[in-house]
Amino acid sequence: MPMPPARTTEQRKQDTLDRLERDEDVWVSTADEESATPYLVPLSFLWDGSTLLVATPAASPTGRNLRDTGRTRLAVGPTRDVVMIEGTAQTLTAAELPDGVGDAFAEKTGFDPRTLASPYLYFRITPRRIQAWREANEIAGRDLMHDGAWVDAP
Repeated sequence: MPMPPARTTEQRKQDTLDRLERDEDVWVSTADEESATPYLVPLSFLWDGSTLLVATPAASPTGRNLRDTGRTRLAVGPTRDVVMIEGTAQTLTAAELPDGVGDAFAEKTGFDPRTLASPYLYFRITPRRIQAWREANEIAGRDLMHDGAWVDAP
């Protein structure tokens, strides 16, 4: 089967935004600050047009790592249509969420950490770098965002 032609930067950006809007789950990679031990978990997320919101138990390795380092790398989608996001994380308690955000998260993900007995934290992840590609012919142009700014089309 022949490889489809590479998408334009504009099309890749639109496809990325569409995926962030409709997908529910993301792979979240963090590392322990002291030992650099990596940790990878799937979490549900809410995209607000500029940041992703995830929630995880406060005592979990992911929760500790995000709180301690404020850094993460995310993967959305299958390996042949992946969006990779490097971002910074802001820690929020449920009480610190802006009005309606906890409800929007629960509605989109089907999961409401506010109702659980164990304490959860929310993390607002701001993308600093975004890459997207499907096949080898898109790897050269995979960078869509650098330093938090969308890349202009060549």
